[in-house]
Amino acid sequence: VQLQASGGGLVQPGGSLRLSCEYSGSTMRINNMAWYRQEPGKQRDLVASSTFAGTISYAVSVKGRFTISRDNAKNTVYLQMNNLKPEDTAVYYCKAEGIYFSEISWLPYSWGQGTQVTVSS
Repeated sequence: VQLQASGGGLVQPGGSLRLSCEYSGSTMRINNMAWYRQEPGKQRDLVASSTFAGTISYAVSVKGRFTISRDNAKNTVYLQMNNLKPEDTAVYYCKAEGIYFSEISWLPYSWGQGTQVTVSS
């Protein structure tokens, strides 16, 4: 597995969790790293994304509660989730896009395996 996500779990409403996702192996850069989430029977939706240069975007539903950050040296992206709500319950997936091993060797994208986040009292 080259993209490994961790940090999910069960938390009460109002609680916090921090997800991590590391792309293993040596890279020159990863253009974009993002978090998606998917509820059973629904499509996978973008939660937050961060470019290599630091441009960040959020879904409206999580803005002000979630914070995405990345450590380019470690090829790792984080998602700090605060004030969690039951509607945040989903499987969270990380995605790396534009994975460059050199200027002429690259991978379009890679998905992590998903980590379950359950918000319930």
